[in-house]
Amino acid sequence: MKKNTLYLFVLLLITGLNTSCNYLDIVPDETATEKDAFANPRATLRYLYSCYGYLPQSNKVQSCMDFTGDETISPFAEKYVKFAEGSYDSSNTIISYWNTLFQGIRQCYLLKANIASVPGINQEDIDLYTAEADFLIAYFHLLLVKCYGPSILVKELPPLDTPAANMLSRRPYDECINWIADLLDDAASRLPATRNSSDYGRATSIIAKSLKARMLLYAASPLFNGNPDYTDFKNPDGEQLMPAKYSEEKYKRAADAAWDAIQAAEQAGHELYEATASSAYPEPADITERSLRMTFIDKENFKEIIYPETRKAGVYSIQRKSIPFFPRGSWNGIAPTMVMIDRFYTSNGLPIDEDPAFNPENKLDIVTIPAGTTYAEPGKRTLYMNMNREPRFYAWIAFENGYYECRTNDKRYAYHKLWNAERSDGNKWVTGFLATENCGVRADDGKVITSARSQNYSKTGYLNKKGVHPGIEASVNSVEPTIEYPWPVIRLAELYLNYAEACVGYGKEGYPEKGMLYLDKVRKRAGIKPVLEAWAHAKHPLTNYEGQCGPDGRVMNIVRQERMIELYQENHNFWDIRRWKMGDTYFNVKACGLNILAKNLEDFAKIVEIQDKRTFDAPRQYLMPIPASEVSRNPNMVQNPGY
Repeated sequence: MKKNTLYLFVLLLITGLNTSCNYLDIVPDETATEKDAFANPRATLRYLYSCYGYLPQSNKVQSCMDFTGDETISPFAEKYVKFAEGSYDSSNTIISYWNTLFQGIRQCYLLKANIASVPGINQEDIDLYTAEADFLIAYFHLLLVKCYGPSILVKELPPLDTPAANMLSRRPYDECINWIADLLDDAASRLPATRNSSDYGRATSIIAKSLKARMLLYAASPLFNGNPDYTDFKNPDGEQLMPAKYSEEKYKRAADAAWDAIQAAEQAGHELYEATASSAYPEPADITERSLRMTFIDKENFKEIIYPETRKAGVYSIQRKSIPFFPRGSWNGIAPTMVMIDRFYTSNGLPIDEDPAFNPENKLDIVTIPAGTTYAEPGKRTLYMNMNREPRFYAWIAFENGYYECRTNDKRYAYHKLWNAERSDGNKWVTGFLATENCGVRADDGKVITSARSQNYSKTGYLNKKGVHPGIEASVNSVEPTIEYPWPVIRLAELYLNYAEACVGYGKEGYPEKGMLYLDKVRKRAGIKPVLEAWAHAKHPLTNYEGQCGPDGRVMNIVRQERMIELYQENHNFWDIRRWKMGDTYFNVKACGLNILAKNLEDFAKIVEIQDKRTFDAPRQYLMPIPASEVSRNPNMVQNPGY
């Protein structure tokens, strides 16, 4: 299913669209909007595209809060890193979506109000654009609820001169969820199930169903489902904003919505990605690792992707910030933390502390990489913890004397003979993380790099490979990636995992068994055994799901770990840990890594705390702060608790 590489938002980029108040260069202000943006069908289509432009760009590391979690750490002084420091509040939000999302809502209502008057526009386009506007209005509200909890519900175009006393107040959380769900249902009934190449990235009925399912799973989660921390969270008139009582039915509702989305997606041709061998990009050669590495970046097959982010990230992409350092072309900085390394399963599909064949007490032992190993350099040394892990580990993580599949287009630099690191005709490289090795903090080949790296190094002794195309070239001539692809906002594997979590949360009437079948589909693609087959041999065996489910059951822990592995580095961790109410456990601790200042492997093989500030103030920081200026201008607005 080859997609047109001229992505949907190229037009927006050309016209200089951004998410500030001057959101269209062709429309200098809202007075001119109705005259200029609705002058003809083409201008109206551009206006519709601009509505999409208010969505946060989820593939742009620099400006997307979603990348912050406990999965990785970075040496770059970027905005999203500040969230890990916990240094945000209502007067310093760092990144805030509040105003931008409401601007997007207003723009969608303007489109709905004016589209019927566009000269020459046909009824089919009126109906389609209106459905897309309704989809976006629902999605903007969904994002507001995800970030801030109970939201203002904008159900019609508000006048700009609304008196302060008449400004809208926040609505109770469950009311918001129900209103958004109804609007997504309505939009889904009017949207096409699929799009052709030229419209790739625009709303579909399957996207609407999938977002609804995700939202309902969030609503069923501990943060929002009978959370006692929010007992006193009320409007000025005393109206309770958060549900006070837990409801298991919310998990059932989420499961049913996920099932509906899965059925619609599969009927439309979406399926879990499986790779084939390629002469153009021969690495990784192992077909399972290749399927995992290429899941959402194979430009010939996007069948797993349900909702793509089609705007280009450029120099702020995860690719440029992940691949090993190369002067001007790549930055060698997105580093998995030790907790993420430990999170990946063993080759037997079990957590490292549950597999009798894996001894976590020996994880720092130094071992020689055996002959025939395909994911690391045979004969060289590495750590015990880097061996006998699941295929996702090798597809997505670079480690000491492991392979990094990428290219360098200039033989003078980085990984060529100066490092003796090139393998497979330049299609992969041996990575070293000791201080003076090629990915080290003080790497110096004597010819190219003349001083210690101030930013372009891994802080943990590991490097991210997920989201990095194996055919990408680190180029001395350009900082732009040589290969770009749509980023997955939603893919089918997430729907399967959403379904499993909701079914296990409900915990009865056969739901857990049905949900776990879909989780096992994700495991099968990852090259590991189904849960019950693998866990039958665990230190603490699990042979059936009976009595083990519910939101606090043992199976839920398995579901959550599976999710944190499969969706690693895909914008979920930041929100999942919040909705599970685990921020104090995972975010309020120092990140750890290996001793990257060491010049020999024996000293490198030590776990050290990374001294970057990492704090999380629970329960205050489970919700994002509403900008103080917005609260002060609206007498009916209450701030989130603790800010």
